[in-house]
Amino acid sequence: MPRTEHGFWSSRYKGFSWSDRSSKQCSHSSSSIFESQNTKKLPVDVHPDAVFACNELDLSEVQVYGFDYDYTLACYKPILEDLLYNLAREMLVKRFRYPEDILDLEYEPNFAVRGLHYDVEKGLLVKLDSFLQLQLGSVYRGRTKLGADEVLKLYHNRLLPIAYVEGPNNSYRHNTNSKMVQLADLFSVPEMCLLCNIIEYFERNRIDYNPEIVFHDTRTAMGSCHPIMHGKVMVNTAKYIERNPKLVKFFEKLQNAGKNLFLVTNSPFSFVNCGMTFLVGANWRDFFDVVIVQARKPKFFTDESRPIRLFDEKTRSHLWDRVSKLEKGKIYYEGSVRQLQELKGWRGHSVLYFGDHPYSDLADVTLKHSWRTGAIISELAHEIKTLNREDFKMSANWLQMLTQLIEDTQDDESEPAQACLREWMEERDQLRNKTKNVFNEQFGSVFRTYHNPTYFSRRLFRFADIYTSDITNLLKFSTTHTFYPRRGVMPHEYASHFI
Repeated sequence: MPRTEHGFWSSRYKGFSWSDRSSKQCSHSSSSIFESQNTKKLPVDVHPDAVFACNELDLSEVQVYGFDYDYTLACYKPILEDLLYNLAREMLVKRFRYPEDILDLEYEPNFAVRGLHYDVEKGLLVKLDSFLQLQLGSVYRGRTKLGADEVLKLYHNRLLPIAYVEGPNNSYRHNTNSKMVQLADLFSVPEMCLLCNIIEYFERNRIDYNPEIVFHDTRTAMGSCHPIMHGKVMVNTAKYIERNPKLVKFFEKLQNAGKNLFLVTNSPFSFVNCGMTFLVGANWRDFFDVVIVQARKPKFFTDESRPIRLFDEKTRSHLWDRVSKLEKGKIYYEGSVRQLQELKGWRGHSVLYFGDHPYSDLADVTLKHSWRTGAIISELAHEIKTLNREDFKMSANWLQMLTQLIEDTQDDESEPAQACLREWMEERDQLRNKTKNVFNEQFGSVFRTYHNPTYFSRRLFRFADIYTSDITNLLKFSTTHTFYPRRGVMPHEYASHFI
């Protein structure tokens, strides 16, 4: 079947006379197209361990490799989410005097995905695309999905004003004057579930509540339980941290190539030391030229007034001496990226920093300091395995073709044509939900709404030069490798039927 400039199937319907066919026949027509699409070659699989480029990155220019710790070097098992959820739930009851029945609300690990927004004014968990449009069908009050009519009644429009989402300054990071808070890291996934469970409990029991207060209480409880979580992980590290046997090889490869390595993390030294000893060995500090803990990112990248301090391991305290040089083997506390750059001379595109959070790890170093950046998105492996499923490829392929068919036919105002269009639109809606639900039944893919990139993925692509599911995926590449971004198809360029 020939292709045309209007798409794969448009020639199939060129000169098509709807007056010669009944609306009943359109389902036969679409099913025959579906059968014939089986002969169309589907895309090859994507490797789950691949490294993807948003911007061209030449590793031969990189002399310094920097790393975050949590979910970058140390990847946690799913049981850590249960632990955080349970600790925060208990704190809400004991410290904030929430109803004891909340202790019976169990964690649902597959409820939420990273990158959602919580509307602190309306008490809704929503998914936004890169154009700030709400994804209808993924708006929840508690654990209850709101219908499209109710959502539009609340917001008056699917497209939200930028000031509503990002505040009057249009900041990529949460502004206190905005109505929305984005939950952009993996630690926020159990937080979202707890928040929605509590709101669902209040709604079902007709208990009056303020959504903003519930959000801040939940966030405070979750943050306050992190030190408790640290202690439990240190007692049984193997229970909570995934062992990565390739990590030592990765560090050795960089070290042997003459690269400098540094670690900047918000976690305390005792916690990092325990995890890195488990992952790398007691001599893990030998790989790093600088180690900075409790950095309080993003302030580490934005606040130049905080002096860097030396951490005394014996007394577990922070010394007051002026730090005039950064020495290998010693542990430093707080400080700022300005001091790091001045004391070590590491600047600009010669530095490549890896983290899991697009904002607190990557945004400022990209926008203000011109560092190169890499994002570690652990759920990427699951998403790619889903994309590789043949049934998903078939559904996505057919969705594209059906959309093209609708587009080519929609201007025919005859009743048979319009009847067919109604059937095709209904089928398209079913397909869109099918391709969404295979990732997550409530919110779909981390990276896509029904067809657009998500708010999260657009920011990720802006702030990360490369991204991958695991830091050791870079072992497959030499230290002089250049990552080239894929040439994307713009709307006015050549047609692409599988995106």
